[in-house]
Amino acid sequence: MNDSSPGHLPADATDTMQAARLTGPGRFDLVERPVPRPGPGEVRIALEGCGVCASNLGPWAGPEWMEFPTEPGAPGHEGWGHIDALGAGVTGLRAGERVAFLGQHSYAAFDLAAAGQVVALPPELDDRAFPGEALGCAMNILARSRIEPGMRVAIIGIGFLGAALTRLAANGGAEVIAISRRASSLALARRMGAARTIPMEDHHAIIEEVRGLTAGALCEVVIEAVGLQWPLNLAGELVGTHGRLVIAGYHQDGPRQVNMQNWNWRGIDVINAHERDPATCVAGMERAVAAVVAGRLDVDPLLTHRFPLDRLGAALDATRDKPDGFVKAWVSCR
Repeated sequence: MNDSSPGHLPADATDTMQAARLTGPGRFDLVERPVPRPGPGEVRIALEGCGVCASNLGPWAGPEWMEFPTEPGAPGHEGWGHIDALGAGVTGLRAGERVAFLGQHSYAAFDLAAAGQVVALPPELDDRAFPGEALGCAMNILARSRIEPGMRVAIIGIGFLGAALTRLAANGGAEVIAISRRASSLALARRMGAARTIPMEDHHAIIEEVRGLTAGALCEVVIEAVGLQWPLNLAGELVGTHGRLVIAGYHQDGPRQVNMQNWNWRGIDVINAHERDPATCVAGMERAVAAVVAGRLDVDPLLTHRFPLDRLGAALDATRDKPDGFVKAWVSCR
């Protein structure tokens, strides 16, 4: 029906595939499922890999609201691979084209995506892992942060997002102060262009150090990229008058309290930088492709731990436990 992609033959309608699913707190299995058929306006992607997102840790922990088992392939949503088949009415895409996309079932051999939610990966990215959805998040957080040359920007939490934002902000002419818990994270921040690094140990000592680095003015922009209460508290303390607090951390474990008196007094803008509009997410992915191709962002140092699909549990555990040198895990789907 369609041309085959390099190394992958188009799946027949009778073929089956392996897909992972979460079956309970800290448990998963692999199931055989029919290869999905693309509907009108959809494409099917033969997956190469899928990034492991920190948002998966909530379902992996098994909160009371979770229903198990999850749908096969869920909650993987950072996939990339080759288009394997086109649904009716799809134009501008071709079988064999390498892409990243917005999907929801990418812990599997195949996933489906709306044709308008697919981003082509140019030859410069051949043979390179590319979790486009996650990189698009970084680009959209950068856009919402409105960082300008010469600004002092504190980034709290140097994981995947924090490290990517450090590089992007530094390349844009900002003076980045990176704050993180692990020595390896601070070393990564320096590689990514941070002007200063501060261990995330003593709350008040960090505030005073940032005051000293900024002659008492604090920071024009602070990006919180941890997703926990204490770093959020710290972030609010580091924003200068009329500055911006950008919340990039995924706060999934319950309500938060904020120091509204402090926020009011300083007149700061608070930005929730989580995008939910698919068109905005796709635009971020397109900018991420351009940034990596142009050398403004190097993805390879950020993808530190690779696992086969049948070790998804180990990938999720590593994302939770962050062994030495860990930045981001991904699973290979082939």
